[in-house]
Amino acid sequence: MPPLDAGLSSERSTRVVDGGRVVEPSALDGLISAAATWLTGLGVAQGSVVSWQLPNGLEAYLLYRACWRIGAVAAPVHHAAGAADVAAALDQVEPDLTIAGVDLPAGARRDAVPLTPGDSTWPPPNVAGAGPWLGPRPSDPAVVLFTSGSSGRPKAVLHTHRGLLSKARTMAAVHGLTPSDVVLMPAPLAHISGLLNGVLVPGVAGMTSVLMSRWDPDAAVGLIQEHGVSFMIGPPTFFVSLMGAAAFSTDRVTSLRLVSSGGSGVTPAFVESAAATLQCTVKRTYGSTEAPTVTTSEPSDAPERARETDGHPTGEAEIRIADPTDGSERPAGVVGEVWVRGPELFEGYLDPAMTAEAFAEGGWFRTGDLGWLDELGWLTISGRIKDVIIRGGENISAAEVEAALEAHPKVAQAVAVGYPDDRLGHRVCAFVVAAGTFDIETSRAWMESRGITRFKWPERVVPVESLPLMASGKVDRAALERLAAEG
Repeated sequence: MPPLDAGLSSERSTRVVDGGRVVEPSALDGLISAAATWLTGLGVAQGSVVSWQLPNGLEAYLLYRACWRIGAVAAPVHHAAGAADVAAALDQVEPDLTIAGVDLPAGARRDAVPLTPGDSTWPPPNVAGAGPWLGPRPSDPAVVLFTSGSSGRPKAVLHTHRGLLSKARTMAAVHGLTPSDVVLMPAPLAHISGLLNGVLVPGVAGMTSVLMSRWDPDAAVGLIQEHGVSFMIGPPTFFVSLMGAAAFSTDRVTSLRLVSSGGSGVTPAFVESAAATLQCTVKRTYGSTEAPTVTTSEPSDAPERARETDGHPTGEAEIRIADPTDGSERPAGVVGEVWVRGPELFEGYLDPAMTAEAFAEGGWFRTGDLGWLDELGWLTISGRIKDVIIRGGENISAAEVEAALEAHPKVAQAVAVGYPDDRLGHRVCAFVVAAGTFDIETSRAWMESRGITRFKWPERVVPVESLPLMASGKVDRAALERLAAEG
């Protein structure tokens, strides 16, 4: 397995679209070299760490590719990150060079080199004699990515060239992507989903990558129609807002053939609704910053499997369901902690203590997610260990409550969280995005009609127009827990 620059360059070059800027495959390699030359002039060498805070766009794309050409380590920070998160990220990676396309928050500037998105003079023309660069080995670190930090300090996750290229090649094959496909990528390139599906997968498949600097559902409808977007991937929140956009009509998204959705809130009801509205294949995926896209379904798999489960392992990935307390393996159909291992797995965290805690004997990564495998090896995620709501000594899966609520025809999205109670410890609060009235009485009647055990019923229902999101596009459960606790 070659390092990323050679691995991507050896395939068909991708086409990159950033607003009015379109880079054809014939011009891309020269721009990558020009960006690498620019970095070299700023002192970047093999093994250097380069951080940047930039929105999705050509600049972020080229910086990734230029770092890999030199053999530098890319360590991007989300473009909307605040002062505390930026400082925490930079403190962990201690970059040799920091680049900012927006004003870094006070106290986190770190003498950043300015880079204005859309500047037609960047990268400057290639300097004669620049390169060739020595480049990295496949086992060398390629990127440091930061987890969303929904609870505590974001973790710095280290991936190698070999691991990322292996995953990109696997996913291009699993999704059946070809040079005729076009991906729309609104997820931040600073996160694993944006990096994998906006940079790496298009690089190995030779397809077009359309980058969005921020998610705007009305603008997305226009981009899908204009560029013939055939593939999208992201959390349900993207697609719920897309289908609810004022500009949306099925006639404008006929090019879509595949939507892959992961993260909390991917329920059978969402998959069924999205498939009917978007008139394309919609399937579930499971992965994380540490272990990207571990499971999904393939075109030859039964549609009901793609709807009812989170898929089967991709490539050489392995899954084990373990007892969270002693690590013993649990049989098919029994919920436990999801453990993962495979070539796409991260090398570890920058914090050695975190790495030691995260891995079990045999190279198994403890994901912190709960789920079960059926007899055929298909995975269903039931939630995070920390998202289990304990009410009067009974364990309630937030994911189970959400799936039941989202099966109601009025409910587009639902998130269940616990709120403190002196007698029971916690009770269940549901935040719902619904068309029309959906109150506590409606919820109770619906849960009873579904045969849901009574102690799992929400005891508070809060209608909302939209759910708070983290920078990754995932629902901010911590924010909802705070709102529920405030009453």
